[in-house]
Amino acid sequence: YFLSARQQRTTPISWLSWVLWCSVMLSPAWGYVIVNSVSWSVTNEVDEELDSSSNEEALPALLEDTTSIWKQSYPASVYKEDGEMRTKPVAGRSKQISSPSRMFSYRREGFKGIDSITPQEQAIRTARFLTHHNSWGFLASKSTQEKIQGVPFGNCLLVSDGPISNSTGIPFFYVTSKDNTVTDLMKNSVASLTLPEAEGDFCRKNIIDPEDPRCARLILTGQMVMVPPEEMEFAKQAIFSRHPIMRKWPRNYEWFFMKMNIEYIWLQNWYGGVSTIAVEEYFKAVPSKE
Repeated sequence: YFLSARQQRTTPISWLSWVLWCSVMLSPAWGYVIVNSVSWSVTNEVDEELDSSSNEEALPALLEDTTSIWKQSYPASVYKEDGEMRTKPVAGRSKQISSPSRMFSYRREGFKGIDSITPQEQAIRTARFLTHHNSWGFLASKSTQEKIQGVPFGNCLLVSDGPISNSTGIPFFYVTSKDNTVTDLMKNSVASLTLPEAEGDFCRKNIIDPEDPRCARLILTGQMVMVPPEEMEFAKQAIFSRHPIMRKWPRNYEWFFMKMNIEYIWLQNWYGGVSTIAVEEYFKAVPSKE
């Protein structure tokens, strides 16, 4: 159990070589953080922003700033404590931080002109974006079926608010009375339509769960009505341009067009609660290009 004289001379050199090798290999990764196999470097500008936030009281303000590219995920005290520990020698570290030194939510690119609009205006544009780009939604009605009469009843339906180049904000549907949901709507036309951002690429690419507040969802509530004759041609363009296969659905199902007359609008697109959007403002807005 004793080292020879030669081993005693060479062991410190070997150990030092190993430390130097690890330093060279790991040095390029300094300043990066891995979050579910996705990583970014932290810029000096972001670093200064975090250092200026000395306590958790500043966190809500950061979370409400929906125009920022980077979103803070941990209280500022975590970063400050870890930053102080980084300045100490390796041998003197007696406490380990389980969270990364710099942790952020996923990067969400804004659209042009985002700096010149208010958070509410951004929410309205996001709502129009979800209505226009979602190809399906979850429609909830009040059941009229005998065994579950009066119970909420939901179904997934294909939807379109117009051709890809012409967003109206009005959801159109191609339905049949053989569907229990449509049967319910004939007796009680009130319904809620949920349009999730999870259908698109953003949440999937950034590995964000559909229920995570950062993965937006829009809820439209209103009256489901049959499309009048003067709007029939547009309804066909809206549905069949986005869902060409529907043209070939069996005619014996007696398909017809419906739309929702929107009365209330709710949007969840970040932490801190749901945004209520005025119907008039919703229809004035131009969909964002997220």
